[in-house]
Amino acid sequence: MISNKLITLLPDLAIFILVVEEKSFTAAAKKLGVTPSALSKTISRLEKALSVKLFERTTRRLLITEAGSRIAQQCQTMVNSAQQAVELSSEQHALPAGPITVSAPEAFMNIVLQPLVIPFLKQYPDTQLKLRAVDGPVDIFSQGIDICFQLTDKPNPNLILKEIGVTSLVLCASPEYLASRGTPNHPTQLIDHDCLYLAETDHDNNWYFAKDNDEHTIAVSGRYAVNEAQMRLNGVIDGLGIGIFHDFVARHALEKGEVVEVLSDWTIKGNYHGKIALQYAQNKYLPARFRVFIDYMMEQLPPILTEDR
Repeated sequence: MISNKLITLLPDLAIFILVVEEKSFTAAAKKLGVTPSALSKTISRLEKALSVKLFERTTRRLLITEAGSRIAQQCQTMVNSAQQAVELSSEQHALPAGPITVSAPEAFMNIVLQPLVIPFLKQYPDTQLKLRAVDGPVDIFSQGIDICFQLTDKPNPNLILKEIGVTSLVLCASPEYLASRGTPNHPTQLIDHDCLYLAETDHDNNWYFAKDNDEHTIAVSGRYAVNEAQMRLNGVIDGLGIGIFHDFVARHALEKGEVVEVLSDWTIKGNYHGKIALQYAQNKYLPARFRVFIDYMMEQLPPILTEDR
C-alpha cells in the first residue's frame, strides 16, 4: 500500500536522482529553475526523512556516499519506470526520440564506436546521443547511464546482457625494433626490452602471462608510457618498444605489417578482456530510442570487429 509518507518523498527522490546525474547542486538547480540553496534544503529534508547521509559536501566536490549510491540505484529504477509510464502514453514510446546516454572504454569508443555514431544519428534524427568514455567498473544507476559497453569476463549479473563478441590482449612490436633488439621468446626476456605501458597506476608496468600451468608476472620498464591506446600504438609502430593492446586496437597495424605479434603462444591477462558486453537495466518497457540503438549496434558491431581490411 502506498503511504502518505512515500507520496511526500517521491518528488524529493526524483530531485535526488537529478543531483546524482548532474554531480552538482548548481547544475541541478539550474535545470529545475530553483536556487542551489533551495535544492540543498530539499536534499537535507530527504536525508532527515531517510535517516541517512546521501552526499559528502566539500567546497570543491559533491560526492555521493555508499548509502546514497545504494538508494540512487533503487531511485533510478523508479525514475526510469516513471519515464516509461509517460512515454507509454505518448508517441515517444513508439518513435525513437530523446536522449541516450552511453558509456564505453575509451579505446573501444574511439576505434570501434566512433565510425557508427554519425550514421546512427542520421538514421534516427530525433535521438540525442551522449557518449562517455569510462574505463573501469560502471554503475549505470548512480552515473546516469542508459547503456554501457564493457570489456570484461564478469558482466554485471543484475543487468541485461547482449554479448557482441570477445576481445583478447596482444603483445606487439615493430619489425624494425625487433631487428635491432631481438625477439623475446619468453616473458622473462621482456625485462631486457623497452616496453610501453599505461602509467595510470603504480602497478601498470606489471604484465601477466600464462601458458598451460606456467604463469609469470613481469615488471617491465621503458622510456614511454601513456594511457591512450592509439598514442601508445603509434609509439610501438615508431620503434619505441613493445606494447600490449586489445586485438581491435592493433588489428589494422598487424594487417599492414606495421607491427608484429610477440609471444603469441602466451595468454596475456589484464583488467579489460573477455566479453564485449552491451548492458542495460532490466525494464519491462524499453523506450524505442534504446531499442533502436541496441539493435543498430548488435547489427553493425560484429562485422566491424571481425572484418579484414
